[in-house]
Amino acid sequence: MIRIERSALSSYASGLLAAGRGVFSAAEAQQEIGIGHGAFLDAAERLQRRGQLIRPRQGFYVIVPPQHATMGAPPPEWYIDALMRHEKRPYYVGLLSAAAAYGASHQAVMEFQVVTDKLLPDIEAGRSRIAFSYRKDVGMVSAGIEERKTPSGYMKLSSPELTALDLVRYPHSSAGLDNIATVLSELAEQLQPDKLAALSSAFEKAVVQRLGHLLGRLEHTHTAEAMFAALSARGQVPWIELDPKQAGDPDLSPPPSERDAHWRVIVRRAPEIDE
Repeated sequence: MIRIERSALSSYASGLLAAGRGVFSAAEAQQEIGIGHGAFLDAAERLQRRGQLIRPRQGFYVIVPPQHATMGAPPPEWYIDALMRHEKRPYYVGLLSAAAAYGASHQAVMEFQVVTDKLLPDIEAGRSRIAFSYRKDVGMVSAGIEERKTPSGYMKLSSPELTALDLVRYPHSSAGLDNIATVLSELAEQLQPDKLAALSSAFEKAVVQRLGHLLGRLEHTHTAEAMFAALSARGQVPWIELDPKQAGDPDLSPPPSERDAHWRVIVRRAPEIDE
């Protein structure tokens, strides 16, 4: 009996793949096959051991096509939208993963980066890692979220402008100041000033100041002009450190090498761009 149930789940998964669908929930599989929860778990575990299924979240399964067997899972962009609908959370693919989608990733991106409104643990999916960054008010940046076609459907992707702001807002996830500057040097040509200014109102002043300063260093001052006007309309702009790590204890950091009076940014070490 168990062997039949295992075979039924395998056939069910193969049928979904043939129909162009690569994910399913435990509840819908049990209903379609007509087996109980315990029998389903036994069958699913067997297929997981054989490398034919992964379970990124409880109750959510991704089928591993033969062409992705060596990687242990299909690319996250194939199923991220279905996964986040299963989680019932708004999201967008952002940061370095979004930059890579726009051809602005100087190095290979080591993890698939997603922004959502809940603190979620990272996911190990085969050789891929899905890393989540938290933003409480995802709706505030909805104007900067686009739909990008994937081999299995669509995913939500941050626009170049939202990507640029997020890179500065999440420096740890962006691999530090030097990498942020390097990625921005490749992304800056795609930034639209009006869109950048409109989105900047949803970010902390310090993020806007740092991005404006970096764009100026990269000789894209014109791109940031509308963003500067929007920042000035928000009231007093305090002096801030370019590198947030140095802002924590400036006494232990190098002395300032320059002060950007326009953006009111203190620079202790100029970012190095990887050519």
